[in-house]
Amino acid sequence: MFDFLDSGQYDLLGAFWVTVQLTLYSAIGSLIWGTLLVGMRVSPVPLMRSFGTGYVNVVRNTPLTIIIIGCSLGLSQTLGINLGADNFKDIGFRLAVLGLTAYTGTFVCEALRSGINTVPVGQAEAARALGLSFTQVLRLIVLPQAFRSAVTPLANVLIALTKNTTVAAAIGVGEAALLMKEMVENEAQALFTVFGVFAFGFIVLTLPTGLLLGWVSKRVAVKR
Repeated sequence: MFDFLDSGQYDLLGAFWVTVQLTLYSAIGSLIWGTLLVGMRVSPVPLMRSFGTGYVNVVRNTPLTIIIIGCSLGLSQTLGINLGADNFKDIGFRLAVLGLTAYTGTFVCEALRSGINTVPVGQAEAARALGLSFTQVLRLIVLPQAFRSAVTPLANVLIALTKNTTVAAAIGVGEAALLMKEMVENEAQALFTVFGVFAFGFIVLTLPTGLLLGWVSKRVAVKR
């Protein structure tokens, strides 16, 4: 039953390594973009606040598959934007990271906004009374506490991102889902084995992440 796994015909580790890379790069990009978005959403500038709110509401409710394929068709094939890559493999990978970042950043933003809501308003008011600007209040007072309060929601976003990387197969990125599709087509007699192997692989990726970040959440929780 497991002969096709032992034959070396399929690079399982390589496919899951691409999944890990997609998750890592997209998580970093989403954290940065989501932080900028939440700054816009709570900004006193109406234009920035409107952009942040509109972006989050539109992108968050758009299917990820459409965003990923839109990056490929719209940016690469139509506009010729290849993000500095010169071959199909790298172009697809970078476009997938861009699409995942644009999408996941909205959920990071909302997770951080929930963390900001846990910070007493009086702290921000006191900081403004001392002469700190909005940016300084956000950076020095509000966001550090918001991040600590939002560890658990951010962990859920990271786990969802890990599973969402499978959508990158739609534009030919050689991650786990694309290899699973190939194996399902070639190894129809071992269909449940293939599904089981990939399900186990994603459990190995996501379960330790949830447990670790759950422990971190308890360690850094803000005492009220």
